[in-house]
Amino acid sequence: MDTDGELRIDAPHRELLDQVLDKWSLGVLNELCEHPCRFNELRRAIPAVTQKSLTATLRRLERNGVIEREVVCTRPVAVRYRITPLGKTLRQPIDVLLAWASEHMPAIERARGAFDTREDTGL
Repeated sequence: MDTDGELRIDAPHRELLDQVLDKWSLGVLNELCEHPCRFNELRRAIPAVTQKSLTATLRRLERNGVIEREVVCTRPVAVRYRITPLGKTLRQPIDVLLAWASEHMPAIERARGAFDTREDTGL
């Protein structure tokens, strides 16, 4: 982590950030911030995710204490996922990153265009 003004991301931090900020986790967290969801509700809300990827994502988030899994005694038995108090604390830093991306997207798109042009022309 940041020590003495130096930015250093240690392995445990990198692993956690990779698991919490990956492609599917952000979508899952977005849904669960609104309300608890069953597995198939999450699949419908994030249609591009495969069953395997969603299962792996939910397990990683649960392992990190960001979401919790609740078995609902119905016929058939159902599982509902909800965000934990720890998971709710992610909202503010994620909102900051999204605001940064929105503010700087024009500059990023210009940089991408310039890079792609250089790549296309072989410079």
